[in-house]
Amino acid sequence: MHGFSEWSSVKLDTLPVAVAYPHSTEQVSTIARICHKWRVPLIPYSGGSSLEGRTAAPFGGVSMDFVYMDQIIQIHETDMDVVVQPSVQWVDKLKQMGSGLFFRMDPGSPSAKIGGMISTNCSGTNAVCYGTMRDWVINLTVVLADGTVVKTRQRPRKCSAGYNLTGLFVGSEGTLGIITEATLKLAVIPENYSVAVVPFNTIHDAVSAATKVIPRGIPVAALELMDETQMRIVNEGGITRPRVWKEKPTLFLKFAGSKLMLDETIQRVREITESHGSEDFEFAHTEHEQKLLWSARKESLYSLLALRKDGEEMWNTDVAVPLSRLADIIVASKEEAAALGLNACVKGHVGDGSFHENITYDGTSPEECKKAKTAVKNMVSRAIDMDGTCRNPGKVFDR
Repeated sequence: MHGFSEWSSVKLDTLPVAVAYPHSTEQVSTIARICHKWRVPLIPYSGGSSLEGRTAAPFGGVSMDFVYMDQIIQIHETDMDVVVQPSVQWVDKLKQMGSGLFFRMDPGSPSAKIGGMISTNCSGTNAVCYGTMRDWVINLTVVLADGTVVKTRQRPRKCSAGYNLTGLFVGSEGTLGIITEATLKLAVIPENYSVAVVPFNTIHDAVSAATKVIPRGIPVAALELMDETQMRIVNEGGITRPRVWKEKPTLFLKFAGSKLMLDETIQRVREITESHGSEDFEFAHTEHEQKLLWSARKESLYSLLALRKDGEEMWNTDVAVPLSRLADIIVASKEEAAALGLNACVKGHVGDGSFHENITYDGTSPEECKKAKTAVKNMVSRAIDMDGTCRNPGKVFDR
């Protein structure tokens, strides 16, 4: 729904007063000029999959839905790039181009759209190897608040002329302009893939193992963590049945490359995890096994949502710290949530130092709301003290 999301941490009483459905950059420009003239807020909307309130309309205004701007305009195979509109759904279209090329970002949500991914500079499970969205955007066509249309640069990969306008708009969350077209880099599909699942006895052991992989230059394609609570939730949710997972802190890894490279990488990672007390090391030999082993990570959020009780709210946090402090902040945040009696689970992109703590609480209870707010506020403060950062403290710092 425009201005509201059932799974978002930010829930406001206000909704947009109107929804516009443009079909082109020109129509977006016209709508922006009208809204600018009458000082009406304008909120871009594409997939609506954000967990952090980015489709919220705190001042009402007009929601601009890009549902009709969902085309792949052109693929340049030799140049390894693609020109797309903002409502292209990455998982459906960009993964099925049939050109031997693929788009490397994976934000986790299958309903995420390119416009939102650029506006939030999304990262996701592949970021440890491939970087964030900013690394894969060549140029943008953007409509400014007054309706002015700007193209940030041309298509060459190399460009040192003028300001880096593309980098300015990536991650600006719709505050500087509205993205109507983007040229994205593509990459060659790797020869081989594999996935590994590695359970540990403690969260500290799991995170410590993860933070040893990256500094050694081991080329993993993804390095994810789910704590024992999240693993239990996946089992109880039943989405991945008949598979039953060990309810212990678990690392999920992806590998990509030649068969020789995969064999060497898997062996090096196995040695590191075993030295940190891993219980098992299960890796996939077939594509079917890959999907099965990765399914727990893929379905983690949906399992959590499926088990929520009536009246329960979910507060999704997003915190990142230097790798050397990751184990400390995760352990401290889990201990505080437990001490406050909150239901909380952790999953994260531990390869690049970020994690999410999902807290579920009774939204009708002032006491539980206060506890949740305390836990999130302290976690954010911890991250800042550790030279880290956060996204969407939201209502934590409301006056």
